[in-house]
Amino acid sequence: MAIWYNTFFFGIYPYIALAVMILGSIVRYDREPYSWRSGSSQMLRKKQLFWGSNLFHIGIILLFLGHFIGLLTPHWAYAWLIEASTKQTLAVTAGGIFGGICFIGLTLLLHRRLTDPRIRLTSTTMDIAILVILWVQLALGLATLPFSVQHSDGSTMLVLAEWAQRILTFRGDAAPLVAGTDWPYQLHIILGLTIFLLFPFSRLVHIWSVPVRYVWRQGYQVVREGHSQRQGGPVGTPGQRHKKLHPAE
Repeated sequence: MAIWYNTFFFGIYPYIALAVMILGSIVRYDREPYSWRSGSSQMLRKKQLFWGSNLFHIGIILLFLGHFIGLLTPHWAYAWLIEASTKQTLAVTAGGIFGGICFIGLTLLLHRRLTDPRIRLTSTTMDIAILVILWVQLALGLATLPFSVQHSDGSTMLVLAEWAQRILTFRGDAAPLVAGTDWPYQLHIILGLTIFLLFPFSRLVHIWSVPVRYVWRQGYQVVREGHSQRQGGPVGTPGQRHKKLHPAE
């Protein structure tokens, strides 16, 4: 039973989840382009949304970058600069800080969506489900920190990184590596892959459309304004000026 469990969840399931995520996103964008959005409820309970959304997004972006770099960077690429134990300490510290920030933000968002009748009315089952799953995933991630402290030599971190790199390079011997790790790590991996699996069926697809180029664009946006009679023109006469809008606008 244990062999089947490890082989499926840590050797086969990653490819199923990633394939569904990529192909499902393509199909959804092609067939349901108008559903390609995160949905907005910003007119309701703005203050809680502000704090929850900002804390969540700051935390999740930094956690993603930490996981991406930490898991997919080969040990030899940084061994000359930093020891595995030091990297483990940095990972635990950063993970605790960013994970805590993200957890607080997501808790605010989940509380807002579940307790406000108007927001609840405009929420789909998947909207609520994906927030709950992300909340549990963050809780599991924070639960791994005490276990990581016990392995301060960085041994578990190296094993998980090797597993991720073998999966990414399509090596078939990845699954046994996770078999000896503690249960929070295993559940954290399985639930993380499940999030990838659900990705194209949820509002998470808006991640693909993040307007990165908007930050450094050089063009100007035409803004049309109406002139009042006191300015010498008839009411409603459209004028125009060029203004480079800040991304936040």
